[in-house]
Amino acid sequence: MAIEKLNIEDFLSLSQPHPVLDVRSPGEYIHAHIPGAYNLPLFNDEERKTVGTLYKQQGRETAIKTGLDIFGLKMSRMVEEVENFAGKDRIILIHCWRGGMRSAGVAWLMDLYGFRVYTLTGGYKKFRRYVLETFSMPLHFKILGGYTGSGKTRVLKELKKQDELIIDLEEIAQHKGSAFGALEGKAQPSQEMFENLLATELRKLGSGCAWLEDESQRIGLLNIPPEIWKKMRASPLYFLEIPFEERLINITAEYGNGDQEKIADSILRIQKRLGGLETKNAMRFLQEGNVKECFRVLLRYYDKCYLNGLDNREGIKEQPQKLAFEKIDVFDNAQKLLNFQYA
Repeated sequence: MAIEKLNIEDFLSLSQPHPVLDVRSPGEYIHAHIPGAYNLPLFNDEERKTVGTLYKQQGRETAIKTGLDIFGLKMSRMVEEVENFAGKDRIILIHCWRGGMRSAGVAWLMDLYGFRVYTLTGGYKKFRRYVLETFSMPLHFKILGGYTGSGKTRVLKELKKQDELIIDLEEIAQHKGSAFGALEGKAQPSQEMFENLLATELRKLGSGCAWLEDESQRIGLLNIPPEIWKKMRASPLYFLEIPFEERLINITAEYGNGDQEKIADSILRIQKRLGGLETKNAMRFLQEGNVKECFRVLLRYYDKCYLNGLDNREGIKEQPQKLAFEKIDVFDNAQKLLNFQYA
């Protein structure tokens, strides 16, 4: 069987039912990779460094010989590892950084053993170009807004249940967008991996229009790509108006049982913007165990921030569509939102 090289579109299309093997080093893979790819490193991080240094200092042939010595010891294990997850059709897809020697070596081995092998022309580098091109595509959004504690994320997920297209930026970023977004302890992906995940979701939309939650450009440590951010700011905004006390009850229930030291750290991260007096009050309420009053201080702060963001929306074609709700009822609010939109 011949090893077949595929362009990025065909490679990703074929990857839906078949495993993708990323043969780059673990460090490269951990930093960022094609979503869903499995890491089958030809070299570990130290071995990659050694071979790369030899290539620069002693030339290509010396580097290849050393690489083969390393590769030879791993061949049997690598074949066995692929056998564990390859499907009955034994089709596998392989890529490295540029579609060079690493993917060629592993592809040769897997082809020799009897797998049907496809490689990616241009490697992961080509995938990254594909990702960045995604952000300049003609994408269509509807933005779900509302003050902090309005249950926007839950409404977004309910819209998905109603067969609406959504992009959950906070889920992709593993962060809830505020100073308290990381309280659950989940590590955020790298900026590059965030972009890879986001582009993968955006490509699924086709010509459809997706709901996104209104966000600041920065989500935790990550930035929404500028092209996407501009499209979001110019998209129609549907604003959920929920009474302050309802939102306070909701946010206290959501975050109130969190680690108090982490809550305190989160307060201190915004103390310059919060102000000395309000920071002192919030910390005092927290130390007294009065989480609700602590969050009352913080919710007022976030309401001001959100209001400033609304006032500074640039390129907006129409005013926000405001929908007033008496309480946070996710199913009911989602239904009313859809009814309003399609009325």
